[in-house]
Amino acid sequence: MMGIEICGKIDKVNGKGLSYKEFVERYMEKNKPVVLTGLMDDWKACSDWVDENGQPNLSFFSTHFGKSRVQSPSFAISDSYHKKQNCSTKEFTDQKRVEMSVSEFIDQWCKEPIQEHGLSSNNGLTDKSVLYLKDWHFVKEYLNYTAYSTPHFVCDDWLNLYLDSYRMHRDPDSYQEKDEISCSDYRFVYMGAKGSWTPLHADVFRSYSWSANVCGKKQWFLLPPSQSHLVFDRNMKACIYNIFDDISEYLFPGFKKATWLECIQEQNEIIFVPSGWYHQVHNLDDTVSINHNWFNSYNLCWVLDLMLRDYNEAKEYIEDIRDICDDFEGLCQRNLAANTGMNFYDFFIFLARFSLANSVVLDTLARDAENIAGIGSISPIIQQLVQNLSSIQKIALKMKFLECFSGDQGFMLDLVETHKNPKFSKLCYSLIRTCESIHNRQVLSFCSKTVATQDSRTSIVIQNFCDAVSSPQDLVKYIDTVLTEHTSIESSE
Repeated sequence: MMGIEICGKIDKVNGKGLSYKEFVERYMEKNKPVVLTGLMDDWKACSDWVDENGQPNLSFFSTHFGKSRVQSPSFAISDSYHKKQNCSTKEFTDQKRVEMSVSEFIDQWCKEPIQEHGLSSNNGLTDKSVLYLKDWHFVKEYLNYTAYSTPHFVCDDWLNLYLDSYRMHRDPDSYQEKDEISCSDYRFVYMGAKGSWTPLHADVFRSYSWSANVCGKKQWFLLPPSQSHLVFDRNMKACIYNIFDDISEYLFPGFKKATWLECIQEQNEIIFVPSGWYHQVHNLDDTVSINHNWFNSYNLCWVLDLMLRDYNEAKEYIEDIRDICDDFEGLCQRNLAANTGMNFYDFFIFLARFSLANSVVLDTLARDAENIAGIGSISPIIQQLVQNLSSIQKIALKMKFLECFSGDQGFMLDLVETHKNPKFSKLCYSLIRTCESIHNRQVLSFCSKTVATQDSRTSIVIQNFCDAVSSPQDLVKYIDTVLTEHTSIESSE
């Protein structure tokens, strides 16, 4: 098709007939994409955001959300200018950006002769610009408007649970209230006319993503991670921008060997895009979609692997100034945060806080299992919490050899103080609600008092271990202590 080889389609599965366990085993663990149907019937967005003709209800957006101003890079222009650029040039690896209000965006959209746009003889690009609203942090901006509920298959979302309580960056020098690096969350609304599109890319942090079509139709082209090297140049530095360009065989010698999966995503369908899958997406109709990036115990290794690659690249780039730099490692970490979205210190603090939250909930449920028994078995929740801690421990074991943790970093996570912080209580509540959704068990009422009063006997584990975690090695030992304590509780029952 159009110069690329399509080797297969993506499964479409009725989500109502699929269990969470089946989703994990068939798709999440295998890192395999799937389209899920039947999960959006009760979404408010599917009625409010769609008019009687099945088109985006642009007047509703203008009336209710029109004053929203979305900072760059939330609006992108798809145009033939980029098509003419050398795909190996870094400047053109993303679409041109502008800033405007939602009302201004919709006014511009209504002026466009949308019938001229589309994936057609010009490989999805026209001589006329097509605006595409991207990366609108709708959930954060409109907390009192519940447009949708996250399907339980994809709600084990450590990234957004954490960002609802904490910022990702610990370095105040790299923090800005509205910059993309200090991103408030990774839950977005996309809106685009027929013909708008997203260039070839793999998702931020090499996270999972899910995308729900509230209205419209998308065409997806996906490349398995095992073939990702085929869309990079011979130096493995620059990625192809548009797979339908006239690609130079000299610059990209492996491109013609790539074999793609293709998918037409219809209205009210949700696509799960696993870690490391490069994809390019075209809107075949006027489209509104909801998109999340997320990671959990099943793809943490992808996040660390990307950070290691980006760190080594950033370090190599400035190696010649090491001898004259007062804080070379600090500079490497700042560059890593700027390029990747977080650095090793940020990731470590995230892992430590999330470990503590899992240990608090695990301790509470394990010790009170007998009292909670009336609601059904909680062993699936306990097993999930243990798996979460074990997966974090594996990542921490890999991180302890990193140069940035070889000496005194000058920071630590005080576990006792963290445990007392209301932000941490919020994280624990969110984790409990996630477990409830996944396993269809109501346990929050049994845990709320413990979490709210910081009365968990996990504090005993904390104090028996140490008062702070300041390195991946500390975190490994802490998780060992928690899991050993959990085993002893199970043995005594």
